[in-house]
Amino acid sequence: MSDASLPSELIALTLILALIGGLTPILSGMKANKDSLRKITGVASGILLASAVLVVIPEGFDLASGGHEEHGHEEHVDEGALAGATALVILELEHGDISASEAIEEIEELLGGHEEHSDDDHDEDAHEGEDEASLSESIEHVIEEVESGEINASTGIEEIEGIVTSHAHEEGHGAEEEETLESLAIGLAVLAGFVLMLVLEGSGIGHAVHEEHHDHEDEHGHQHIHHGVAPFLLVLGLSLHSAADGLAIGSAAAGSSEAVTAAVALAVLIHKVPAAFSLGVFSMHEREDRNDSIRDVVLFSIATPLMIVVSFYALEGLDEHMIALAMLFSAGTFLYVAAVDTLPDIHNPETGREAMINVLVGVFIMVVILFGADAAGLIEHGH
Repeated sequence: MSDASLPSELIALTLILALIGGLTPILSGMKANKDSLRKITGVASGILLASAVLVVIPEGFDLASGGHEEHGHEEHVDEGALAGATALVILELEHGDISASEAIEEIEELLGGHEEHSDDDHDEDAHEGEDEASLSESIEHVIEEVESGEINASTGIEEIEGIVTSHAHEEGHGAEEEETLESLAIGLAVLAGFVLMLVLEGSGIGHAVHEEHHDHEDEHGHQHIHHGVAPFLLVLGLSLHSAADGLAIGSAAAGSSEAVTAAVALAVLIHKVPAAFSLGVFSMHEREDRNDSIRDVVLFSIATPLMIVVSFYALEGLDEHMIALAMLFSAGTFLYVAAVDTLPDIHNPETGREAMINVLVGVFIMVVILFGADAAGLIEHGH
């Protein structure tokens, strides 16, 4: 990831927009328009949902798969090419085109020429398990036995044929196991992000305060329905979600193209403004001192840019698998937040249809943006 750079502009933008959104109701005394905020939140949730499903998860999967291929690409290509070429030589021998001795010579040439080994090296190779030895080392060991007279050329060819066949079987089986584990890790990363948000919400350290201040419009004084926990825990929950947003942007910047990072950031920024505004209204109702409300908004606002910096530098030099898992984890938090922000309105007969339309509008906006970016050649495929 040497060509990746810290997205300084996005860091500043996330901080500024969150501060503006959160401080506006506190400093101006502006009250929330329930219908407008619900609409904006629904559209933002649709964009967040589309970003998770169309950008973050596919990009994370691509990074995980690409990292796996890159990690062992040269070794697999070399071993596979050697196995194929050796099989062709054996096929020539079976057709009677060459003798066993000539086949041994051709296979030796495929290895790049036989190098002389000391007796100590030979003994060390002999004591190694066949599972630990590479294909080339195993074939080279057989050739040494033929040249030293321990076995004849025909026996050597038979042993080499057995090694190649065994290697092909083990390689196929190993690749299948790695694919299964890789797919499981990808699913677990997304699930972990979703479950973490679920646990926080269930423990009272939630992220959503939209319903909190909505209820103030229908209640007298400060009699609230949902306040079974201290306000600072709800602020903490929002800040943790804000940090997850930063993880999404930071991990995308560490492992993806600038266009993908921008797409992830766009979803975060659009969702952050109504979330910050909701927090500002909620905190204004809950806190007696305005400075406490301002502190709540500042804590929420700095969480994302701080996490962008931390995650970027923490992930920049790591294997692409780790970057991919971080992105997928953040995608799980996106899915949870997008669902929770809209489900109450979706389940309400009075607002369900409108909420559905708002989410679909957000999804449509994100799809149009992605198609436009792809048509303009801004989104790179592959790494």
